[in-house]
Amino acid sequence: CGRGPGGCRGGRTDMALRRAASLAAGRQQRGPRREGTVRWSSAAKASAVKINEKASREKILTLESMNPQVKAVEYAVRGPIVLKAGEIEKELRKGIKKPFTEVIKANIGDAHAMGQRPITFLRQVVALCTYPNLLDSPSFPEDAKKRARRILQGCGGNSLGSYTASQGINCIREDVASYIERRDGGVPADPDNIYLTTGASDGISAILKILISGGGKSRTGVMIPIPQYPLYSAAISELDAIQVNYYLDEENCWALNVNELRRALNEAKAYCNPKVLCIINPGNPTGQVQNRKCIEDVIHFAWEEKLFLLADEVYQDNVYSEGCQFHSFKKILYEMGPEYYNNVELASFHSTSKGYMGECGYRGGYMEVINLHPEIKGQLVKLLSVRLCPPVSGQAAMDIVVNPPVPGEESYAQFIKEKESVLNNLAKKAKLTEDMFNKIPGVHCNPLQGAMYAFPRIFIPSKAIEEAKAHKMAPDMFYCMKLLEETGICVVPGSGFGQREGTYHFRMTILPPVEKLKILLEKVKDFHIKFLEKYA
Repeated sequence: CGRGPGGCRGGRTDMALRRAASLAAGRQQRGPRREGTVRWSSAAKASAVKINEKASREKILTLESMNPQVKAVEYAVRGPIVLKAGEIEKELRKGIKKPFTEVIKANIGDAHAMGQRPITFLRQVVALCTYPNLLDSPSFPEDAKKRARRILQGCGGNSLGSYTASQGINCIREDVASYIERRDGGVPADPDNIYLTTGASDGISAILKILISGGGKSRTGVMIPIPQYPLYSAAISELDAIQVNYYLDEENCWALNVNELRRALNEAKAYCNPKVLCIINPGNPTGQVQNRKCIEDVIHFAWEEKLFLLADEVYQDNVYSEGCQFHSFKKILYEMGPEYYNNVELASFHSTSKGYMGECGYRGGYMEVINLHPEIKGQLVKLLSVRLCPPVSGQAAMDIVVNPPVPGEESYAQFIKEKESVLNNLAKKAKLTEDMFNKIPGVHCNPLQGAMYAFPRIFIPSKAIEEAKAHKMAPDMFYCMKLLEETGICVVPGSGFGQREGTYHFRMTILPPVEKLKILLEKVKDFHIKFLEKYA
């Protein structure tokens, strides 16, 4: 700040304000004047504001000047419908009358927000790590203390508050590798291929960031399922890559068909360089669980077409339907033989946020990356080091997911009881949701084989479609907005996940408690019938 008359303290704007005050109204003194006190008339204030407005500059950052890739990002799970739900909640708190008393946010898979109880053992270990003085307390079991001590020994200064290596705490990466070996029936896992992440999302974004390159027709194409989890389309937009859609087969329980992969790949080669194939198994938002044959076909396709595979497996504990089983891509890849196992580049992802844990807020996760070029491995670690390290409490939570109590330990019985209770309850709610949706005229819901969402197909009459167009809304967005305004139920329109032209869906989580879920589904039924009658 330059020192003109009056120096830095007042500055030119302040001098102008004082001058304007004097000219417009004069300075009025009543009684003894206190130093620095100026009385302003309304005319003086108005004049001062005009001068101040002239002195202000145009903003450097505007919608026109901002990064266009960020502006292109859309994330439907927290999009316009959720903002509207927030507005309605504020109105309810102010006492504004609605046809309902609460907003039920069924838009996101946030288990604890929906009333799911935390797993005791996980919280005990994280509490011990956070406040080590509790290690002397008789209130905590020895198996929890043993794990907490091991984690703390891996932290600088034996504190969860220290930075860790960018790849994560070494002993936790060792536990992740051991977990993968147990899960996959002895298939070897190397801790050096494990990267702890800020939820699975962080790992997915990092891998995409390092994969995307080129310009024009050589720009990287990323194949994603439709419907998809909007993280993928958002990351692709942000990185200015090319989204290549392949459609899941709704008529066949959202199955993945290799012929559809080949169609999408061949068409994309005309305008980009497809080199990444993303799979979500179990599916989000569709809830399908891929069978072994399907996974083998996908791996063979990736090997044949030289595609980098991303396997999003965060719902691997959430499998409900009889006859369905989770198969990891890593395990099937290994069992297909060395020609595949030594060549197909694969990144697979897991998280604390889903499964039976539901610990979304800890932002714990990991990725295992195999067959990565040695020089690229260094580049990936460099990229991850920019964000220093994942949240250390999240790393500790991830450790308990992969290193839970085992038979013979004192916490085992309670842990298994809580885990099975959560998963059995989810299975019950998956069947309940499927059955109730399929009793509603104009609604069809495929079996909820896994994950924690329903993605029913809804019939929207042409009259409603025309009204949606008049409001410049997608028909299913119009439907979901009406559902929210009339019932207080917040779900996400299918257009936010992608869907075949002419079909309409919404995604709804099955996480609310059973009795609340029944009420929610009855409300959806009543709304849908009235909606059909109104727009028939």
